[in-house]
Amino acid sequence: MKDIDDNIIYVGKAISLKNRVRQYFRKTNKTKRIENMVKLIDHFEYIVVDNEAEALILECNLIKKNRPKFNVLLKDDKTYPYIKVDVKSDYPNVFITRRIQNDGAKYFGPYANPGSAKEMLDFIKQKFKIRQCRNFKSNTRVCLNYHINRCLGPCVGKISKEEYRKQIDEIILFLEGKTDKIIKQLEQDMKIASEKQEYEKAAYIRDKKIAIEQISQKQIVSNINENDIDVIGIAKNELYVCVEIFFIRKSKMIGRESYFFDDLKDMENEDIISGFIKQYYIDSQSVPSKIMIKYDIEDKKIIEEWLSKKENKKVEIKVPKIGEKLRFIDMAENNAKVTLENKIDNKFDILTELKTVLGLEKIPRKIETYDISNISGQFIVAGMCVMQDGKINKKLSRRFKIKTVLGQDDPKCTEEVLVRRLKYSIDNDKSGFGALPDVIFADGGITQINAIKNALKQYNLQIPVFGMVKDDKHTTRALIDENRKELKISERLMHTITNFQDTVHNTAIEYHRKLRDEQVTKSALDNIEGIGKVKKQELLKKFGSVEKIKNASIEELCSIKGINEDLAKVILNNLK
Repeated sequence: MKDIDDNIIYVGKAISLKNRVRQYFRKTNKTKRIENMVKLIDHFEYIVVDNEAEALILECNLIKKNRPKFNVLLKDDKTYPYIKVDVKSDYPNVFITRRIQNDGAKYFGPYANPGSAKEMLDFIKQKFKIRQCRNFKSNTRVCLNYHINRCLGPCVGKISKEEYRKQIDEIILFLEGKTDKIIKQLEQDMKIASEKQEYEKAAYIRDKKIAIEQISQKQIVSNINENDIDVIGIAKNELYVCVEIFFIRKSKMIGRESYFFDDLKDMENEDIISGFIKQYYIDSQSVPSKIMIKYDIEDKKIIEEWLSKKENKKVEIKVPKIGEKLRFIDMAENNAKVTLENKIDNKFDILTELKTVLGLEKIPRKIETYDISNISGQFIVAGMCVMQDGKINKKLSRRFKIKTVLGQDDPKCTEEVLVRRLKYSIDNDKSGFGALPDVIFADGGITQINAIKNALKQYNLQIPVFGMVKDDKHTTRALIDENRKELKISERLMHTITNFQDTVHNTAIEYHRKLRDEQVTKSALDNIEGIGKVKKQELLKKFGSVEKIKNASIEELCSIKGINEDLAKVILNNLK
């Protein structure tokens, strides 16, 4: 489905295209999400394939490539780290990567939480003592890691290729969750080392065995008689959908991951789970024999066939109704709820209050504000600050030079900046500015509000605008609407808005100072013949400012490398 600008907004598949498309245009039983999507549909493009499996793979690939607005979108793979075991090397390394390549290596993940991947890697390096250098080469001296007992020293031949490969095989089993097999092998190795009176080696193996046993004991979750399953749970609130996966191997939970999606609260759980499974497992390096979910999904059989063929083993999707397996799904869902609560912290309450106070139809996920900074109409700049889901996102801050306004006229400057900013998103909502804001806060009263509304009128946009007004002490006093009515807000919300206004003010004034200082420095030093970039930096480094350079003596200036008495006189004559 494409919009008027030929952008792909939804990718789907159907045995009967006519019946499927008709569902979207029914007058009743449509969610708000589908209503919004249908309003944007301008035309369709369709591709005919031979069977359902091909349709499923094509759907997944098109969603991954084009990232349509109304599909369930798992974040791009490079966002999530994997643990990579470079098995083809003579002395393989284990490290974190965000790129999966067809290079014969083994990949474990993805890890939604980078901290989990790092913790796992730290454990592996500490207990298995594999090399930590990225580029392995033979050496005559061992590195510090060997001396602090964190490496077995393969670079100087302290361990044979065969013994090192044994360590790597154990790591792979560990990452696969097959700890029983490792422990059994370690017990045999420990016994052999003791019989050979290699007590230091036996102690090392013992410590490794104990560490793995401790992790295994923590991982045991129940008596469930399954060797290889993923359990998927889902939770929702007004901001996010959270999908939680438990990875269970041989009755042990070897890990869990949480994935967040925006703007899916109106979607049915069945559709979210179906979309997630397809997007998650298309590139996964570890597909289990069973995937347990709470809801029957329409694509169940075709997804099973696709994954079974992909993995060359039987893969089933189970929907348990009673018993221990259902309890596992409930546990995954409860964890998803807790994860959601932890993610939003108290920001959700702030956004809910804002929605009520401002009289909005939906929660304001994205709020923008702007501030103008200048001195007597010179070096006029603007700062833009963004509050995303109740938290200031500094990565989305932007700075503008004023181009069309001459002299000190803050409202006109604000209007210019808004016109330029809005155009970025209207032309391309995937630009650095992203989607249009839900609300705009003016840094000031009714004059600033009107300036922003004038900019919005040029694009026929209906974005709510409110003013952040200050008192005589330049402290945020209240929010006002376009009718100059002050809005009653809590102390906590006032604190949030004050911080928002202070942040945009700092963004603008820092940019103003930067341009002003650059101009002062440029006019004072850059036009002096014989002073290049290096000498300029050395002068400023030693004296701190142009003013101090001007008041320096010839002897002091000559202390700078490359500056002789004649050049020192030229510098002082120019500055004075």
